[in-house]
Amino acid sequence: MARDDAVIGCSGRLLVGTRGPEGPGEVLVSVRGGSEAFLAWSDAPLVAGTPVLVVESRGTRQVDVIEWLDPLEAPAG
Repeated sequence: MARDDAVIGCSGRLLVGTRGPEGPGEVLVSVRGGSEAFLAWSDAPLVAGTPVLVVESRGTRQVDVIEWLDPLEAPAG
């Protein structure tokens, strides 16, 4: 399956934590006017519930993510 460029730059939240290079988790991404689930890979382990940003698509519904705090949603202070 070809890479999915539409998902790159989209934010989401981990449903299942990642294990870094040891294995993927699962992320629910806001994309195409809805939400879609993808396998999520990261450089370091991330726990379930972590907000993330999709930085790359691996195709076959797999993405690379980084931890992300949207500056527009950050608490003031």
